[in-house]
Amino acid sequence: MEHYTMSKGTTFYAIGLSYKKADAEVRGHFSLDEPAKLAVLEQAKTNSIESLVVTSTCNRTEIYGFAEHPYQLIQLLCDNTKGTVEEFQEVAYIYKNRDAISHMFKVGSGLDSQILGDFEIISQIKVSARLSKAHGLLNPFLERLVNAVIQASKRIKTETEISSGATSVSFASVQYIMNTIQEISEKNILLFGTGKIGRNTCENLVKHTKNEHITLINRTKDKAEAIAGKFNLIVKDYANLQEEINQSDILIVATGAQNPTVDKHCIQTISPLLILDLSIPKNVDVDVTDLENVTLVHMDDLAKITDDTLERRKQHIPLAEQIIDEVKSEFNAWLSTRKFAPTIKALKHKLADFASAELETQRKKMSDFNEAQAELISKNIIQKITNHFAHHLKEDDVSTDDSLELIKKVFQLEATTDNV
Repeated sequence: MEHYTMSKGTTFYAIGLSYKKADAEVRGHFSLDEPAKLAVLEQAKTNSIESLVVTSTCNRTEIYGFAEHPYQLIQLLCDNTKGTVEEFQEVAYIYKNRDAISHMFKVGSGLDSQILGDFEIISQIKVSARLSKAHGLLNPFLERLVNAVIQASKRIKTETEISSGATSVSFASVQYIMNTIQEISEKNILLFGTGKIGRNTCENLVKHTKNEHITLINRTKDKAEAIAGKFNLIVKDYANLQEEINQSDILIVATGAQNPTVDKHCIQTISPLLILDLSIPKNVDVDVTDLENVTLVHMDDLAKITDDTLERRKQHIPLAEQIIDEVKSEFNAWLSTRKFAPTIKALKHKLADFASAELETQRKKMSDFNEAQAELISKNIIQKITNHFAHHLKEDDVSTDDSLELIKKVFQLEATTDNV
């Protein structure tokens, strides 16, 4: 059994939900914005949880941390979101120890992404780990694990072609628009909100459609202007939203709001209107589909657009998994060293006691006792013996637990649960 306990009685868990079992609406109930993430960290401190990392993206919300029971982490999530424990249990996953470690590697390496090879999540994990560290909630285990996951993800990015070809949701959006709408370069396109996927969609639209009628509206106008300048877009005031919607052929919604920002009452036009909702939680009320001229597509529908690119990416999974195994085994080696470090330390103390007692005896017996020489020889012998034991415990084919028990028994060492 690997040593995942940091402080007495706690276990390492990964709890969360993702696009695999939770639809966009349910994911929306559990999404954590920045203030909510901070609230989770503050509550974790109050509840004496010593280490955790919280991530929340369009496709998943997860907490990795040490707890006596996973329910403590689930409670943190449910207390700070709209979601309930019952709802969580229907769609959730809970991993512990070795499985929780494997899960973080898989997620961070883009193997668990809605679109295979999408590395968006690794930057989230980095930022979340930094936030936890700033709040004193990142212990050596979790910090080392996050760094190992970052390393694996970097290697997979550079050593495989799992990210080759464009298949992001934003690219899928553009593909969908181009396949659905004729004479796209002549249409009026409105982007509402400056969420990352919306911005990327916009960039792809400019690049692939040669459309010069793209308008951007955001609640904070200066944000909109900064992005518009980059892509040569027109910026309109938030107050003009309804008017602009009614002049549009395509509306792309990418706001970060917790509740719908567009509903059927915003739409007075009778011309065909395609609405793409690229937000989690959903930002377009489903009631817009009551209007015959409106087609509503959500990012979950777009993610189903798979093509040859995804098939090609799948061929790189074995190599990616091999890289994960290499980095993971380095992490596990470090972990097992932490596991036997207290025993080696105790053994060293025990041998030092033997040496000290023997030196005392010889000191009394010998008139020409050479203190410095005797000390040096004793110290070197102790180091050699402990090195041998440490080397033995690192061997792959050795049962570390059995060996530790035997060493403790033979040398009558105090059982220690402290980690060094």
